[in-house]
Amino acid sequence: MIDEKEIKSLINLLDDPDRNVFEAVRSKLNNLGTEVVHYLEEAWENSLDELFQSRIENITQDIQFNNIKLKLKQWVESGSNDLLMGAIIISQYQYPDINKQEIENGIEKIKKNIWLEISTQLTALEKTKIINHILFDVHGFSRNSSFHKSAQSHFINHLFQTKKGSPIALAILYASIAQSLDLPIYGVALPKNFILCYKDLSGSPFNEEIENEVLFYINPFNKGVVFGKKEVTQFIKQQKLENKQAYFKACSNKETLVILIKTLIEFYNYNSDHTKVNDYETLLKILYF
Repeated sequence: MIDEKEIKSLINLLDDPDRNVFEAVRSKLNNLGTEVVHYLEEAWENSLDELFQSRIENITQDIQFNNIKLKLKQWVESGSNDLLMGAIIISQYQYPDINKQEIENGIEKIKKNIWLEISTQLTALEKTKIINHILFDVHGFSRNSSFHKSAQSHFINHLFQTKKGSPIALAILYASIAQSLDLPIYGVALPKNFILCYKDLSGSPFNEEIENEVLFYINPFNKGVVFGKKEVTQFIKQQKLENKQAYFKACSNKETLVILIKTLIEFYNYNSDHTKVNDYETLLKILYF
């Protein structure tokens, strides 16, 4: 149980000119975690002191980032099965006040629409066509053609707000819904255009042998158009990429999140936002271990 008077007393010491006092207070507030953020924000609003406000902002950011690291670590330790939750955690770094329930409710609505149309008698291709219709025609999700200029287009909450997203954001949405319906649709780490594949259920989920492990590929950035290995090979040649096995096979949900973070790092590197680059690299390390 947090003592409100103690918290407010600690916050009042944040303008102390003695650096040692400030560091001691900062450490205590950080240890108390996200429950003190409300009090910090309230104190910031009631002050005009720039140093005081700056220190509150830094501590709030520290607390929120520590919370993101903890959630991501727990996500990895739980098996990384819930792709949507992983994407929400990454979004919470940029948007601490993200409405998680609103996103989950939106997913459930789409999922229900698809579930009502799908039956076990349908082929994989027929099921995919239903997902495409519900997601892109009924709910109106589409590509953000200028995603290279916008970090926001990669975040799942922004996708729900605008109905437009980058290749990886749309792929995460698509795969999250499919997997929640027990459909074996996973990411494929194709550079410059993250796509999906529909796995052959007769094989293991992530077989090292790619022959016959994928029924077909799906491009959510192009309204879920379906294609085969030949088109992937052609794309690799056009983009002058090295012909790697990884560009044809399914990747795990953890690997999908790795690519999402690397995409964000590339964007912020280009825009010289070193703080965000360092923070995302820290999150990346959590996924690697």
